Amino acid sequence: MDLNKLKGQLQTEVDTAFLYDSIAEIQADENLNRVLRSLSDIEKGHAQHMLDKVRTIEQKYKMPAPSSRAKFQLKLGKLFGYGSIISSLSSIEKQFAVNSIKNKIEKGEKPTGFEHNHLNIIEAVNNNAALNVSGGFLSKFESRHKSVGGNALRAAVLGSNDGLVSNMSLVMGVAGAAVSNNTILLTGIAGLMAGAISMALGEWLSVQSSRELNQRQIDLETEELEASPEEEKKELVLLYQAKGMNVIEAQKLADKAFENHETAIDAIITEELGIDKEELGGSAWEAAIASFILFSIGAIIPLYPFMFLDGKNAILLSVGSSVIGLFGIGAAITLLTGKGILFSGFRQVFFGLAAAAITYGIGSLIGVSLGG
Repeated sequence: MDLNKLKGQLQTEVDTAFLYDSIAEIQADENLNRVLRSLSDIEKGHAQHMLDKVRTIEQKYKMPAPSSRAKFQLKLGKLFGYGSIISSLSSIEKQFAVNSIKNKIEKGEKPTGFEHNHLNIIEAVNNNAALNVSGGFLSKFESRHKSVGGNALRAAVLGSNDGLVSNMSLVMGVAGAAVSNNTILLTGIAGLMAGAISMALGEWLSVQSSRELNQRQIDLETEELEASPEEEKKELVLLYQAKGMNVIEAQKLADKAFENHETAIDAIITEELGIDKEELGGSAWEAAIASFILFSIGAIIPLYPFMFLDGKNAILLSVGSSVIGLFGIGAAITLLTGKGILFSGFRQVFFGLAAAAITYGIGSLIGVSLGG
C-alpha cells in the first residue's frame, strides 16, 4: 500500500466530514440537519478505517485535523454561498463511488448497486427546497445557489481572471511600444472601464433575459392550468412517478397540490419548470454590479504600478503583481476542479504570461516600426 496515497484518502475523509458538519450547522430544517450529520458520521467512520490502515505502516500516526483547503472553502462559502461546497462534496462522493466499483471489479467482486448511495443522498439534499446554502452578497450572483458547479464562485474567479489577463495583455502591449507612462496609464484605465462595463452589460442582459424567459414560462403554465387543469394534474402525477413514487403516492401528492390554484401553480413551476418562483433568474442589477467589481479588481492589478512608477520598474512590478494574482486565481479554481493548488496556480501563471509576452512582442515590433 502507498502510504502517501492512504494519507491523502484519510485527509479527504476528514475534510468531507468537516464540510458535512459545517453545512449541517446552518440548516434550519431538522431532517436535512439529521441527514448531513449522519453523512458526516459515516465519513468519520471511513476516516477511522483509513487511519487504521495507515497505522499498519506508521503506528504513531494521528488523525489529521481538517485541512486549510477545507477551511478556506468554508470561508469562501460565507461570501459566495455554500453551493460550491455542495458541488465539491457531490464530486467527492462520485469519485468515491467510481473507486469503489473499480476496486471491486479488480478483486473479481460484483458491484452491489449501493456504491452510489452517498452520491444519490447528497444530490437529493442539493435538490431539497429547504436546503440553505446562501452566503453573502455574491452568493446571489446569477441567483443559482444550488446548481452543481458553484456558479457564484465560478463567476467570481472567471470575472477577475478576465480582467487581469485582458488588461495585463493590453498594458504590456502598449508598454512594449515604448510609449510614455501617461499613455500606458490612460490605455490601462480605458481598458479597465471598457471591459468592466462590457462585462456588466453582458451579465445584466443574460440575467434579465433569463428572468423574462422564466416569467414567460410561468405565464404559459398558468394559462394551461386555467385552460385544462386535469391535463396539468395528470402531467404532475407522471412527474412524481418518474421521481420514484408509486401511482397511489403520486396521485395523493398531486391531489393535495391541486386543492387550490396557488399551490397547484407552485407545484407545476417547481416540478415541471424547475424554477424558483421567488428568484426567477436572480437580480440583473446585482449580477451586473458584481461582474463590474470583479472584473475591475482583476484589471487594476497589472495597472497600479504605472500610477507611481515608470519604465522597467513599473513593468517588473506589474508583471510580478500579475503573477501573484494569476497564481491566486489558479488556486481558487482548485475549489471547483479539485486539482492540486501548485498545478492550477502555475498553469494560470503560464497562460497569463504567455498572453502578455505575445502582446508585448507585438507592441515592441509596432513601436520599432513606427519609430523607424
